[in-house]
Amino acid sequence: MTARSRNRLTAAVTGLGLVTAAGVGVEAAWRGVTGHGAVKGVHRQDELSGLPCDFMYTVDDLDTKSLLGVPAMRMMDRFSQLAVIAAREAVADAGLDTSVWETDRVAVVIGSAHGGLPFYDRQSTVLAEKGARRVSPKLAPMTTVNSAASSVCMDLGARGPSLSVSTACSSGTVAIGTALQLLRSGACDVVIAGGAESVCSRLLIASACQMRAVSTRRDDPSAACRPFDADRDGFVVGEGAGLLVLERPEHAAARGARIRAGVAGYGASSDAYAAVAPDPDGNGIERALRTALDDADVAPADVGHVNAHGTSTVMNDLIEATMLHRVLGDRPLVTSTKAMTGHALGAAGGIETALTVLALEHQLVPATANLRTRDIRIPIDVVAKEARVAGFGCAVKTSMGFGGHNAALVLTKSC
Repeated sequence: MTARSRNRLTAAVTGLGLVTAAGVGVEAAWRGVTGHGAVKGVHRQDELSGLPCDFMYTVDDLDTKSLLGVPAMRMMDRFSQLAVIAAREAVADAGLDTSVWETDRVAVVIGSAHGGLPFYDRQSTVLAEKGARRVSPKLAPMTTVNSAASSVCMDLGARGPSLSVSTACSSGTVAIGTALQLLRSGACDVVIAGGAESVCSRLLIASACQMRAVSTRRDDPSAACRPFDADRDGFVVGEGAGLLVLERPEHAAARGARIRAGVAGYGASSDAYAAVAPDPDGNGIERALRTALDDADVAPADVGHVNAHGTSTVMNDLIEATMLHRVLGDRPLVTSTKAMTGHALGAAGGIETALTVLALEHQLVPATANLRTRDIRIPIDVVAKEARVAGFGCAVKTSMGFGGHNAALVLTKSC
């Protein structure tokens, strides 16, 4: 492989794993976001009572105890548990046999914004109410952001590079971009990459309320997340995990793997603007997107679909939509699946990249749920009301995060 061909390598997506509020498992999640499920905004009175926002989009019907076993569960906070469950599905979907794979050539890269924050919160209460001798010795291994990646490595026996990414809400997308770079470098043959998050934290939600970042539609939480809508008022926190198995194309071909899609390009940038506000001109996310298109050697006119960051916050949606129109024009069909999954923060990019792969496979763009009246300032074609059939061979995933962390991926129907 020449240096130039290595730099242009398109990673083969051979497996997907999804644990989301829209559905658990790839098939259920896809049915959920394409109109065959209901948005599930759930009041969390035990943890969030009395807050202006006391609800989340949660993962229901998931028996983690049966899936993982009590001993393993006791060493993992919920975000790590969700990561392990998604990783198992992704590896099985890829047809990989962990008992015979070349374990030193398998890497894991998982993004998370907050790690095990809920466990940290609970232990802070224990310290305050019961004293230092009652604090769990497992605090550090359960709460650090790297614990999802390490838990997946231990569960699957992956002994290649193990990396954790924490770039706020772009973490999962950056993790997949990092996986592409690892494969291009020749450091590994297989990478399990994406994001995981579960932050039902009173402290975090209270802060988000003070920031006016989250929706306060307590009377109708299932309709609260409404990206690109004229009446949007903030995001709704979700939980979940989305992981992809990426391989060097030669490795996938040699074992006869089904290639679901390709990750052809990646771009990242920093706004260098503000701690919680994006660059109002969208210059940072535009640089990330143009870098990804150039990396993939794809023209803007070739992009047929965008799974947008689309958080349902007033300024972010407008900034992103204006940027997308500036770079890609009128053609792409745009959606925000956060309306069905909630904003899973560091896991969002992993979940949404997996959904973009499914959109390419099915040639179907999910509708943006809860979008009733599009903001007249939004200049892009946002799919609303029902999923739309379309023909496209190239799609884009964009992500933006607090601190100005931007990332974009270019995905192709074939590798």
